[in-house]
Amino acid sequence: MSKKYGYARCSLAEEKGQDLNRQVRELKSAGAEEIITEREHGDAKVKQNLDMLLELAQPGDTIICCEVSRLSRSTQQLCEIVNVIKQKHMRLEILGSITIDCRTGDIDPMSQAFIQMSAVFAELELSIIRARVKSGMANAKSKGKRIGRPHTTKDDIPAIFYKHYPAFSSGSMNVSELARICGLSRPTVYKYIKIVGL
Repeated sequence: MSKKYGYARCSLAEEKGQDLNRQVRELKSAGAEEIITEREHGDAKVKQNLDMLLELAQPGDTIICCEVSRLSRSTQQLCEIVNVIKQKHMRLEILGSITIDCRTGDIDPMSQAFIQMSAVFAELELSIIRARVKSGMANAKSKGKRIGRPHTTKDDIPAIFYKHYPAFSSGSMNVSELARICGLSRPTVYKYIKIVGL
């Protein structure tokens, strides 16, 4: 029996999963029975969860996505995805846009052209966004503004770290234990140790 999968993706920079939540709601409304989510850049060469979905889906299944750009912002990658849809005789539905149905045959030329044009525009949009960000950063830098994340100081380190740091300093606790008891990642703990030791 055929199955409907949903695929939702947002970039690593997206905060609190808001974009994913919107996509998931729309995919459920469109009838997706299982939804695969991913946090990765649109033009990333490898999207592990999307690759897993394309391998998991069987002939006759449908993959639903909210926008072409959610699948990829690379024309080449999107063409590769469409080729998998064709080879496995599946159906790809882009909500409110286009449906490519290869369950009983090949993709029609108009659908092929439309999906390729959509990919070109998605890639163009990403290029425009990156150019705008680069220009904005250059402008801010010319005005003397600091670009990037602010430096962490001793005042930024949470109290719980200072509470357990003496035990680490005395050798009765290792980095992993310190990280676990403070609820921090090991890289963060290493960073705090370096700052405190300055």
